[in-house]
Amino acid sequence: MVTSHWTAAPAPASLRRRGAVLERAILDAALDQLSTVGWNGLTMEGVAAGAQTGKAAVYRRWPSKEDLVADALQAGLPPIEEAPDLGSVREDLLELCRRTREGMFSRPGFALRAVIHECDPAQAERFHGVIFEGVVEPTIKLLREVVTRGIERGEVRPDAANGYVLDAIPAMMMYRSKLCASEWDDRDLEEMIDQLMLPLLRSAKG
Repeated sequence: MVTSHWTAAPAPASLRRRGAVLERAILDAALDQLSTVGWNGLTMEGVAAGAQTGKAAVYRRWPSKEDLVADALQAGLPPIEEAPDLGSVREDLLELCRRTREGMFSRPGFALRAVIHECDPAQAERFHGVIFEGVVEPTIKLLREVVTRGIERGEVRPDAANGYVLDAIPAMMMYRSKLCASEWDDRDLEEMIDQLMLPLLRSAKG
């Protein structure tokens, strides 16, 4: 009698994932969906397919699309680095703007903009905390450091580290990205710094 050595093939590794590994795959798939098909095109089924798991595994962890996207954005946003210190407020602002541009056009950046641009006001309310704590607050903090250092060097007027001035760069970059489809090349960044920010910041002596 011939004994068969055949055994059932093991289940694909993707089907055996559990816990944090599976959750990371689902969050990554959600970011991929947001950055390619946008908020309106994202579906829980599409995320499950991208993560190579079942739809039930997604719904067990995130009962709604809003819950899933909020966690995906929070997990995907890059950590905030230290403010640049290149010797002048102009060069510091330019470098900070370049980093902001890289973030805006990264996968998490595309995902975030899809949410901001496509959600209706009621849906967007769900993401205000994520956006403020993960993007707005850290950016303003770095801008404040750059401007404060410029004040200490005498390049910037003493009262320039205020909310209106610090809002100017993120507001302008988001506005032109959304309404003008600007990709913020180096020339655009230089013009914004030279024509908008430096006149706002310049000391009475400068």
